Amino acid sequence: MSVAKDPKTGKWYSKFRYTDWTGKRVQKKKCGFVKKSDAQAWEREFLAKASMSCDMSFASLVELYMADCKNRLRQTTLATKEHIIRTKLLPDLGGLPINQITPITVRNWQNHLMEGTQKNGAGYSKTYLKTVNNQLSAILNFAVKYYGLPNNPAAISGSIGKSHADTMLFWTEDEFKTFIRYIDRPTPYCIFNLLFYTGIREGELLALSLSDFDFSAAILHITKNFAKVNGQEIISEPKTPKSRRDITLPAFLCKIVQDYASRLVDYSPGERLFPVTKSYVNHALESGCKKSGVKKIRVHDFRHSHASLLIQMGYPILLISERLGHEKVQTTLQLYGHLYPDVHGSVAQRLEDSSAADLPPAAWQNPEKSS
Repeated sequence: MSVAKDPKTGKWYSKFRYTDWTGKRVQKKKCGFVKKSDAQAWEREFLAKASMSCDMSFASLVELYMADCKNRLRQTTLATKEHIIRTKLLPDLGGLPINQITPITVRNWQNHLMEGTQKNGAGYSKTYLKTVNNQLSAILNFAVKYYGLPNNPAAISGSIGKSHADTMLFWTEDEFKTFIRYIDRPTPYCIFNLLFYTGIREGELLALSLSDFDFSAAILHITKNFAKVNGQEIISEPKTPKSRRDITLPAFLCKIVQDYASRLVDYSPGERLFPVTKSYVNHALESGCKKSGVKKIRVHDFRHSHASLLIQMGYPILLISERLGHEKVQTTLQLYGHLYPDVHGSVAQRLEDSSAADLPPAAWQNPEKSS
């Protein structure tokens, strides 16, 4: 190792050469270590990471994983990953060499996570536990695929949580109509009508401009998504290719949007139609629920409510999937298949009604005898 003390500062530094991923020999230097052991530990860790050794720490693996994700994922997805990793993975696993993370290590971490609580004292939801566990497994799979980790200990330990919540909250149309009567401002009135009667995502709604509406054809073009990452407002591509879609609008909804737009001052059709935050929408929703007495739901539950409404109207699952912008119809079936009525009894009855078959002839009623 090339560790020495700088006589001018009295601090330790590490200076060495290594071969980078292109095969080129380059020099690396880092200064400012208070103790020699700190400089030596940093150098060991850097070389382990550079040589793709499984001796590297989980924290170093995370750096490599996030660097790989940077050009492949949307900024909002990256921000979500970063938050989960920083708050739920690194505190317990960050300092461990990845080849020392065993199935029992993961199992103990899972138990610790399941015992954890949120700021309000409530435990984490089963869907959140599943999300966090999946993130750990994805990082370790990355190590298996690219850094020679023999196996993924998270796969051996098994999963925790659930992919979908046990219960799904949504409003009936009557509940929505009760709620909307208590919304007395143009902006939230228009927002909640759009969410309920189109099923668009909150980010898609907040990205809308008036130019996205074709009122003559009664069509809404979904072409972008809004998000705020690290204080920066971002307009990006929709969540998936299927998220780019056209949604037909009822005439009354067109009138609501047109009325809202007519009230705007100094507005250009290409600007955001709803220049508000997600916090604004959440606050308006909570306020409307309290005033109306309707059960509280999340903003995302408006999508569930829209899907439920279409199912009750008898529309096929494929149409609902396309309207919601799901990438696969299987996603829609998994989420909403249970909302379809049980039709097995009606199938039998309709077969009964349409059948031309009669009872067997009387001669057949006796058991057959072999000749």
